[in-house]
Amino acid sequence: MREMPGVLVLHNLYDSEPDHWSVTTFGRESTESVVDEVKVVTDVLDKLGTPYRVVGIRQLLDVPVVLASASEPVIFNLVEGLTGDPQDASLIPALCCAFGKMSIGCDSICLMTALDKWHTKAILCAAGIPVPGGTIVPVGEPLSTKGLENGPFILKPAQSDASEGIGSKSFFQAVGPAMEEAVRTIHRDFNQPILVEQYVGDREFNVSVIQDGGEIRIMPIAEIDFSAFEPGRPRIIDYAAKWLTETFEYKNTLRILPAKISDEVAAKIRAIAMKTWQALGCEDFVRIDMRMDGDGEVYVLEVNPNPDISLDAGFAAALKAGSVSQEDFVKMVVNNAMDRLERRAIPVQPEEKSAAGSGQCLIRCTTREDRGQIAEIINLTEYFRPNEITVALEVLDDVLSKGADGLYQSLSAESEGKVAGWICFGPTPCTLGTYGIYWIVVTPSSRGKGIGSALLRQAETVIAAHGGRLSVVETSGRILVELTRGFYLAAGYSEQARVADFYAGGVDKVIFTKRIDPP
Repeated sequence: MREMPGVLVLHNLYDSEPDHWSVTTFGRESTESVVDEVKVVTDVLDKLGTPYRVVGIRQLLDVPVVLASASEPVIFNLVEGLTGDPQDASLIPALCCAFGKMSIGCDSICLMTALDKWHTKAILCAAGIPVPGGTIVPVGEPLSTKGLENGPFILKPAQSDASEGIGSKSFFQAVGPAMEEAVRTIHRDFNQPILVEQYVGDREFNVSVIQDGGEIRIMPIAEIDFSAFEPGRPRIIDYAAKWLTETFEYKNTLRILPAKISDEVAAKIRAIAMKTWQALGCEDFVRIDMRMDGDGEVYVLEVNPNPDISLDAGFAAALKAGSVSQEDFVKMVVNNAMDRLERRAIPVQPEEKSAAGSGQCLIRCTTREDRGQIAEIINLTEYFRPNEITVALEVLDDVLSKGADGLYQSLSAESEGKVAGWICFGPTPCTLGTYGIYWIVVTPSSRGKGIGSALLRQAETVIAAHGGRLSVVETSGRILVELTRGFYLAAGYSEQARVADFYAGGVDKVIFTKRIDPP
């Protein structure tokens, strides 16, 4: 495995005063559990000697501010919920990508889909995965029995997780006035559509799935022990069973791990878990909740991307049963994130070619094999003083050694099997969407063939893909008059500033900028 990169541990903040809480947003107990998750991660990072920071946020608007100033390439996303729309927390992975970083866990599409129970049910059903029957009741609409078969039924807020809004009063034997009143109550308290779902079976299983590089691993299956529940009490994991430690439900829903089931049932559950992972496009780690009826039919009840990883949670127990340590798990998901970041760091299609006079040049990511040829081009370029050449080579070595972990990004232009040009660029620290073009060189024999322009255009494409809005070039007035001024003006840049005698007497610094259009 690679050396662990810097990690930003991002989590949601919560108010300590009960009066500041509103159950219409998220429950206090489920949100406070993030403190335990943060401790799990930071304890591991301390043991590994990995540099990290911990930052808490309350609302989605906090995220761009945090990411714009963050140097860490990997975000350990522990945000369980934010004030505002229930889906706001799902957008964090997309924002990380927009700022050139990568979050651990599932992406925004998967998180948003899984948070909407009705959409999840539709996707799984379309993939041929058994799910309980049900119907959706939009906010403000009355309960309709269309699509409902015989009871009993469970009522759930359709866009909440952690069993929010599910309790003893969520279970109904049949449609009637009491169920209709419950629909109105949930609409009022949660302002969400309601999923009316058929209660299937009495046996519930939890299946934890992890991604180890390219391998998807299913941990030992856990079954919930409802044996202490008296006849007539619904055998469900509601909010009390998950979070209220003094309740009967919490104390009497222990897990049996591994579940005492036949090899045939275990194989069926694992197959459904794998199919579910694929149908929702899961990454890194999820927990899938299933029910089994008296006929042995297994149904997917819910998919939980980025489940609770605190030490007393079911996911941590499954890791232990699967002989996966907390250290191995944290390293695993961080490395997965780095793999994804490296795959998207330079969105250059190798097959794309740019015209270069009578021939063609290929714009691609710079490799270690290019180092010698780029160094030769830099030395052959008569515009640079020896100290400038030293700096250029140091930057090149930084790119090659750090890859996606570093500040710089680098592209090479290949013509007739040789490196004909090089460009180095990257985000400007302490700015939001500003990128600098630090070095651009073309071998003397290839000048005038459009290679420099092709490199600059591709760099701007990468900048746009990363959400960049402004490209800045600082160059020397010593060479500006003859070549550089015309090159950048032709590429759409404009001179914004000139600092007289900056580099030496009579050698000015000239600053060009260009607005970058979004892709």
